Amino acid sequence: MAGVKSDGSDSGLVLLDVFGSPFAQRVSIALAEKGLAYERAEQDLTAKSDLLRRSNPVHGKVPVLLHDGRPVCESLAILQYLDEAFPGTPPLLPPVSDPYARAGARFWGEYADRLHFCGKRLWLSAPGGDGGEAEPGARAEMATVLRALEAELGEGDFFGGAAFGYVDVAAAPFAAWFLTYERHGGPSVAEECPALAAWAARCSRRESVAANVYPPEKVHELVQEYRRWMLGRK
Repeated sequence: MAGVKSDGSDSGLVLLDVFGSPFAQRVSIALAEKGLAYERAEQDLTAKSDLLRRSNPVHGKVPVLLHDGRPVCESLAILQYLDEAFPGTPPLLPPVSDPYARAGARFWGEYADRLHFCGKRLWLSAPGGDGGEAEPGARAEMATVLRALEAELGEGDFFGGAAFGYVDVAAAPFAAWFLTYERHGGPSVAEECPALAAWAARCSRRESVAANVYPPEKVHELVQEYRRWMLGRK
């Protein structure tokens, strides 16, 4: 995982994040794509800091991007903010001259969140993470989400076509979770959505993603640890 990014400039950016958060990873990927320097301030969500509470008083969660001390909350809002606040950097969203494409990118970026929420239902409910039965309907819902994303991807290398952009940044952290979803009763992406699996492989080879997202086996290990912790609390 990346710690502090630096391109030799002073961007006034501090990222409040937490170990392994795919939502925070979105922001780290975006910052890397834009070549923006930032400081990373990892948070403890079991004992939230005053800084986090002040920066995100509504939800008290990460990621939060501080720009010259001013907080921007929620990962997708941060991605859009970076495009607007740093117009001289490579854009994530389609050009302002194409509002239809920009609206579509925002829609699919938000839709990618379903991978996380449906996936969480799978890995919290399937016994032991050994392919057992998951929560009824979770597998079917995950299959629907994956097929919808594959249809939107089409024949392009990335969701924006040839260019890695907003939707790719939003969805790439969850591609590392495909193995975990499958091992907890979800569909096999490689078998059922081969184009999406190929996209995930392309993303994993991209420097911004490889430096900021754990490989699939590591994600699975972390999920198993979290499951044991959750079960131990009951």
